[in-house]
Amino acid sequence: MTTLPLKSAPPGLPGPVQWLPGLALAALLAVAALHTAPAVRHLGLSAMSLAIVLGMVVGNTLYPRLQPWMDAGIAQAKGRVLRLAIVLYGLRLTLQDVGSVGMTGVLIDAVVVGATFTLAVGLGTRWLGMDRDAAMLIGAGSSICGAAAVLATEPVVRGRPEQVAVAVATVVVFGTLAMFLYPVLFHLNSAWGLIAGGEHAFGIYIGSTVHEVAQVVVAGDAISPQAADAAVITKMVRVMLLAPFLVILSAWLAREPQAGRMPRTGAPHAGRRIAIPWFAFGFIAVVLLNSLVTFPPALKSSATALDDFLLAMAMGALGLTTHVGAIRRAGLKPLLLALLLFAWLVLGGALLNAGAQRWLG
Repeated sequence: MTTLPLKSAPPGLPGPVQWLPGLALAALLAVAALHTAPAVRHLGLSAMSLAIVLGMVVGNTLYPRLQPWMDAGIAQAKGRVLRLAIVLYGLRLTLQDVGSVGMTGVLIDAVVVGATFTLAVGLGTRWLGMDRDAAMLIGAGSSICGAAAVLATEPVVRGRPEQVAVAVATVVVFGTLAMFLYPVLFHLNSAWGLIAGGEHAFGIYIGSTVHEVAQVVVAGDAISPQAADAAVITKMVRVMLLAPFLVILSAWLAREPQAGRMPRTGAPHAGRRIAIPWFAFGFIAVVLLNSLVTFPPALKSSATALDDFLLAMAMGALGLTTHVGAIRRAGLKPLLLALLLFAWLVLGGALLNAGAQRWLG
């Protein structure tokens, strides 16, 4: 294990009071990331991405000295704070969003999510010989919504902090590359006519295949407002698939064969109880509520800002408990897997969008 070891909290701090120092440090990292994010928006870097980088800088320099006082709160930031943030993420979505892109956009999103994740697990474990948890985290980030999906999948997969950090890093690398590539592809598509339907259809292509929401916004804006609108809505529908994805993944992991497998410890595989991601149901409930109730704009804006802050806290906490050496020792395999998934999203996603537009309209 290469993450920072957990130590006992100092005596004399009762109950939740032990959480305060760690939560305060995670909050400080979140504030710094949110303050910096607008300056690098043109690069497609979200506050979450910046928060994990800041967390890793502090985690590999100052944090070891503070760790005994911080561990309890940092664990809460990666646990309860994260789950609350995923629930509040539902305020960004409504069922009306689904209708605006039609069944074509929904079907494309569903196929992209399922195919990309399946490809990640297959290529990662069978061809590259990677740890399955690491492959699943990279697959979740590539197939759904980047860093937020990686964080939401971690409690179900039970991956290690360094695996989560590597998965987020691949999202940043290839999502950033996508922002510059897709505007070029749009001009090529205008000449080749592969994806019919103009800017709106190409926006669906962007939203169904680019990693992060921030990266989708940048890529869409580089083409036109119409492309950006279609891209963002399609992306948010893809985000909506996060909840059923987590439930299905949890059920699948719980049904692993109990014979013929050996876990990392070498003991016989004893199966795995289903880890019901209750926060996923909370996410769905908030989406439904947001679809039925019209919240005052100021309240909704404040809730979304709070959600951004909580997500950045969770990412900062993750960075604090991740050693740079762990990422370095992960080697080229995670990057190669992410590259293969990126190629599939660009090429396979283009063919999928082209076929869906022609056959389904």
